[in-house]
Formats: sequence, C-alpha cells, structure tokens
Amino acid sequence: MFSYFKSPGKNSHAYTIAFYNLENLFDTKNDPNTLDDDFTPKGKKNWNNYRYKNKIRKLGNVIAQLGTEKSFFAPAIVGVVEVENKAVLNDLVASNKLKNHHYGFVHYDSPDERGIDVALLYKKELFELLHSETFPLYLEGNNGERDYTRDVLLVKGNLNGELVHVLVNHWPSRRSGEDLTEEKRIKAAELVVSIIEKITIETEEAKIIIMGDFNDDPSNISVKKHLVNDTFYNPMERLINTGNGTLNHQKTWHLFDQIIFSKNFFTIEEKKHSFKYAEVFDRLFIKEWEGKYKGNPFRTYIGKWYQGGFSDHFPVYVYLKRN
Repeated sequence: MFSYFKSPGKNSHAYTIAFYNLENLFDTKNDPNTLDDDFTPKGKKNWNNYRYKNKIRKLGNVIAQLGTEKSFFAPAIVGVVEVENKAVLNDLVASNKLKNHHYGFVHYDSPDERGIDVALLYKKELFELLHSETFPLYLEGNNGERDYTRDVLLVKGNLNGELVHVLVNHWPSRRSGEDLTEEKRIKAAELVVSIIEKITIETEEAKIIIMGDFNDDPSNISVKKHLVNDTFYNPMERLINTGNGTLNHQKTWHLFDQIIFSKNFFTIEEKKHSFKYAEVFDRLFIKEWEGKYKGNPFRTYIGKWYQGGFSDHFPVYVYLKRN
C-alpha cells in the first residue's frame, strides 16, 4: 500500500502532516495547581529562562524542517504533546524558524496532574480551522479514585479545501509497568473509537487522521486490535518492522509516536489528498553523537542532568499529495 514520489526533489503538490512529543515543554513559572515544581528555577531540574529559550529555539528548528525534502511548505499540521500551556505554544510558534510560517494552534488545558497537554499547530495558509473539542479519558487508580490523564483533542478543518478530522492523543504511560498499565491504553483506544463513531455519524466517508504518543507500539493490542480496524491503515507498523523507532528504552527501540489514517486517503480524486509516504525524522543533528546513548534522541535531560537537547522522542510525519 506504500507509494513514493518518483522525483528525488520537491513536489509542488506535497504536504506534510507531523507529530512530535516535545518532552516536558514547561515554562519557568510555578503553577500551584499542577506538579510542575521540578521545572522551575528553584526546582530539581534548575529550569531557567536560558534553558527554556534554548529548547524553544531547537524545537522550532526541527518542526520547520519536517517534510521539506519533498514539500515546499513547512508542515501543514503538527500534533504536539507534553506542552504545559498556551504560553509555551505562543513562544514556540513565534520562535525564529517558525514565526514566518504563521502557525495557529488549538490547545485546551487537560486535567493531567503534571499539567502537560496535547495541542495541534496548523499553518494558516493551508488549514482552515472549523471546530475543536476535547474528550476526557476517565480512569480509576488502585484506590478507586480518578486517575487524571490527558484528554483526546479533536480538530476539524479544511486542508487545502478538503474536510479532514484530526485526533491528537497522549495515552497513559508505562511508568508502572507495561502489563499493569495496558488496560489504561486499551480504554484510551476505546475512547478514540467512540469519537470516530461520532464523526462518521455526522460526516459520511470522513477523512480521519489519528496521531499521538500511544505509549504502545503498532503491534501492541491497544493499537493493532482495539484502534486500527478495516477502515484504518497504520504506516508505522511497516516502519518499526524495518528497524525504525522514535524512542529508545533500555536499549530497545519503540515506535510509540504514530500517525494513522482512514483508508480513504488511498483514493485518488481530483483536489483531494492521498497518502504517499511515512517517515521517522531521525536526522543526525537531533541524535546523541557519542557515548553509551549514541544514536538515541538528543534529549533535554537525562535524569536530573541537563543535556541541552531537543526531546527524548524523534518526530514522525507523513506526506500527502493533493491530486
């Protein structure tokens, strides 16, 4: 089902859809309502204005490059996770490499205890925002109380005049163990499926893009069994089978960061978008250059030690061709 641009150069009809886990993009201010104390000047991370501005600059540099080998445009749409608030998104889209691309963004505060949210950046000249809303994921902890996590963000808009629906996800982590937390990610998948059912009732043959950090690989049952069905295609499954990954944990590569889309993106119609190609953006400049972590994403911190990098995840993106 994969197809590729025949030309090695850029294509005037190519557009990029991307996703990037920004790894703890916090401002330096203490929010008394969230567990953000580590990312303050007096916190464990010694998070200060210089380090914050350096991270903003580096992330903007990466986002501006995503897909530009084939497209004349910076990404039309970029889903992001691990952002603290609107302020950090304002700083990101106003950063040196992004300010001339005129990005808007969609963001809602989620109930996550650490205060990290999901958001969607969109290039205003390519994407017309029509509607957005969030859907809470209700989970219970071992004590029966609610386990607060990130909402699922739904954004509806016109991409070059074609109606598309985008779902941005950041599913519950594996911090307490993969097996112990699997059920939480299955519940997240079931929530997404219920949102898709709502979309398809309102819009027959809707074009839908599901993106996010799923904290599971394409082969895990939350994604493969509970999310991807006969009407969706996951190009990331092929990527991980050829050795690609977006993060490395205990010397094992994972591809938690994925972009999944409805199979009607394979249909070739005039003035409609069709899927062409998927890739992990793992260029040398965002990798560790040496030492025991060589080849891994060049991250901001390792433990409490500041590294000055980008993120602990590589971004992913797909090319769409407007026919």
